[in-house]
Amino acid sequence: MSRIWNRKALWATLLFAISVSPVLFAQDEPASPPAEEDAAKIETYEFTPDVNLECTGVKAQDRTGTCWSFATASFIESEVLRKGKGRHELSEMFCVRNIYKDKALNYVLRQGKTNFGEGALAHDFINAAGRYGLVPDEVYSGLTDGATAHDHGEMAAVLEGMLKALTARRRLGTDWDEAYAAVLDVYLGAAPEEFSYHGQTFTPQSFAEHVGFNADDYVSFTSFSHHPFGRPFVLEIPDNFSSGLFENVPVDRLIEIIDAALDQGFTIAWDGDVSEPGFSGGDGLAVLPAAGRRDAMKVPGEEIPVTQEMRQATFEELSTTDDHLMHLVGRARDQLGNKYYLIKNSWGETGPYKGQLYMSEAYVRLKTIAILVHRDAIQARSASE
Repeated sequence: MSRIWNRKALWATLLFAISVSPVLFAQDEPASPPAEEDAAKIETYEFTPDVNLECTGVKAQDRTGTCWSFATASFIESEVLRKGKGRHELSEMFCVRNIYKDKALNYVLRQGKTNFGEGALAHDFINAAGRYGLVPDEVYSGLTDGATAHDHGEMAAVLEGMLKALTARRRLGTDWDEAYAAVLDVYLGAAPEEFSYHGQTFTPQSFAEHVGFNADDYVSFTSFSHHPFGRPFVLEIPDNFSSGLFENVPVDRLIEIIDAALDQGFTIAWDGDVSEPGFSGGDGLAVLPAAGRRDAMKVPGEEIPVTQEMRQATFEELSTTDDHLMHLVGRARDQLGNKYYLIKNSWGETGPYKGQLYMSEAYVRLKTIAILVHRDAIQARSASE
């Protein structure tokens, strides 16, 4: 309840500041409102693509907290397509299984004083793929006993309960990790050490090489002012169990990185907050409507101007949190000229865009926790400046 009231108080303060000091919230000039007669003709959102990059089909994470694996697997699938290595559906659950192994060791070594759970981040997928390799989804689905949908609630409870009991002993034997792996085998199936795919025999490591994957190719960015810009830092969010580093840049630069990557044919793994009323997977839309707008999910219009200070305030007040990871695959404009990003979600083919959605630039500015992108997109842009 306190979070709700804090958020209301924050928005009231910010909206008052906007009214008395427009310069404080200056950003790119918003699109001019349509003439009155034109506005009357607008009945729904209409999007015109600017960039629409190739990606694989939408999947469903079902009843799991593994959006990070679905989003990053999709991102790597697009990377493989971009490199001309073919169309491959990667196994999200092979990476999930390996991350659970890493989390267990981390939990034990930190004597239970760390986050466990189902969550992780894009860099965890990248690091796990670098260590353990990649596997096609048709080789390892993570579904057992005839199941057709993922449900990790019981498995996560068993694994965490096991680790809590082990760390309470204060001294571990040498076989606990094998017992832990056996639980993963029961719920996800044994991981393949070698497999046949498209007429060839691979190991997970050789398959990763086959599709051109290199874990060193990727970098994570964020934008928060409680650490210096221009320097990496460990982002303080619960799912950063691996203490991964993020390059810290101003929010304007973050948007520039996203746009430059898209313009050069690179997609982006996006991590952010989806708890706002303006986010709706069912409507295929994520917007930050200005105060008083009640038709924001039906027609385009004015949105809240977003500043670095607003980002920081909502992050520290915990109204911008690490909720969900998705795959950013394109960019578009509505009929008023406002900019949106095309996002591939992992909730199945829901909404009017069959599992994809349009997220406004204002929403991206405020609600992005972090992004992950190929280094070449950054280096190519820097070389041209």
